[in-house]
Order: sequence, then structure tokens, then C-alpha cells
Amino acid sequence: MKRSTVWLTTAAALAGLAACTPSGSSDRPAERKRTASAPASLPALRTAERSTERARTARVRSTTVMGTQLSLTADGALAWRDGLSGSLTIEYTGGTAAETMRALGVTSMEARYLADAYYARMGDTFAAKTGGKHWLRYAYDDLKNLGGGADLADQMRSTTPNQSVRLLLDSDDVRQLGRETVDGQATTHYTGTVDVEDVTDTELRQRLQNADVTAETLDIWINDRNLLVKKVEKTSTANGRVTQTAHYSDYGVKVAVQKPPAADTEDFKSLLSQSSTNPT
Repeated sequence: MKRSTVWLTTAAALAGLAACTPSGSSDRPAERKRTASAPASLPALRTAERSTERARTARVRSTTVMGTQLSLTADGALAWRDGLSGSLTIEYTGGTAAETMRALGVTSMEARYLADAYYARMGDTFAAKTGGKHWLRYAYDDLKNLGGGADLADQMRSTTPNQSVRLLLDSDDVRQLGRETVDGQATTHYTGTVDVEDVTDTELRQRLQNADVTAETLDIWINDRNLLVKKVEKTSTANGRVTQTAHYSDYGVKVAVQKPPAADTEDFKSLLSQSSTNPT
């Protein structure tokens, strides 16, 4: 395979996690003021942040649109007991990257997150181009050697749904919009714009700054059990508008994920090295 194709496949494969965690880059708003309703909202959001973190597992259903480059859906279950684990089925629904993936015979894939690495099952057509192996393994340590890889590796290992609630707590204009029914549940809708300079979590702030994030518009819906039900994040990037929507349900669900068979797994680092003999 050509080196450029390997890079594209990597980008599309890793994009599946985008709707599960804060990401992207956006324009800083000209001026923001904390609204009168913000102080009343903060205790409820702090409770929701703690409750969502303690839940440890959930089912996730998400959509991500990255300008004209890529749109996808993801569906599965994730756990965040000690780092991230779980699996998602990712469908590539549109965009220029999705068209290239289709040319490789990949319209969907299974993504598995384990303690050591991220695994992506790419399909039969792709396997025929990579020595017959269906799975690609992206070791987190190897991802650190990619552009922005250290941030990506840390993000993939530390992402949890409660990060969205935590981010909104740092908004200068957070406000409560009222009660709404979402996914059949009674929820409270909160919204705000988050300036990354105001993020109090040092590690999260550094990770976002390293990714050139300045601010995000964030909406979340919290149910009566103080758990995150839905989140929508909107940012603007050099490659276009990014909109990420995720729905969370079945908190506490059992999440069990197995490492793919070694005989059917190709290491990304090895594949990239092989592709260097056939660059574009």
C-alpha cells in the first residue's frame, strides 16, 4: 500500500472516537459574560459530573461531521474504569475521506479499545492489500510518534463522557435552558461556550491547547439520575465545521472486549514501514 493511503486509513480509523470526547478547534468568541442563571446551574452540573464518572460504563451512539472531509456514525459500549476500553461499530457515511475508504472496500469497521492499543477491523478487501490480515493495531506508544500523536494517545486512553460536563463547568456563560425529553427521558438542558484558557483541569487544558483548541459551543442534557444523556459540541477548524453529537444510555452495562487474534492482526507501525517502500 502507498504511504499516503496508510495515513488516510489511520486518520479515518481514529476519527471514530471523535464523538465520544471533547475535540476540535474553534474560533474564540469576541466577548462572553456569565449569565445570572449560571451560579444556580453549577451545583447540578458538579453532581452530574461526579455521577457520570462513577457510572464507569455506558452504551454510546454518536454522529460526527467534519466539514466536507468525513461524516460517520458510531455505536457500541465503552468503559472508563482504568483508562478506556470497549468497542464501537463505525459507519462511514460521507465526505472525501469516506469515498477513499470505500475504494479500499471499507464502509464500516469494528473498533476495539484495550489497555495497550486501539484495534480496527478494516474488512476483506483491505486485508487483501495488507497480507490477508483484517485487524490493524495502533499501539498508544506508537501514536505518540505521529503528528499530535501524544495528545491523541492520551485522549484515547483518558476519554470519559463526564469530560463534557466538566468542560461546561468552566464556561463563563453556562446557562440552563429548561426541561426537555431526550431519548424518552426527562432531562435538563444546559448550554455554554467554553474558553480553553478557563479550563481548570490542567491535563485536559494542556491537551486541548496542544490541539490548537480555543473554544467550543457545548450543549448537554442531564437526566433525573444526574447522568449525561446527550451532548452536542460544535467547533470551527481550518478544514471546516465540526459537529459532534453523542447519546449515552444503559449506564453500568457490562463491557467485555477481547484482543483480536494475533495471526489476523497487522501492526500499524510495521505497515507504515512497509509502505515507505512505495510512497507517493
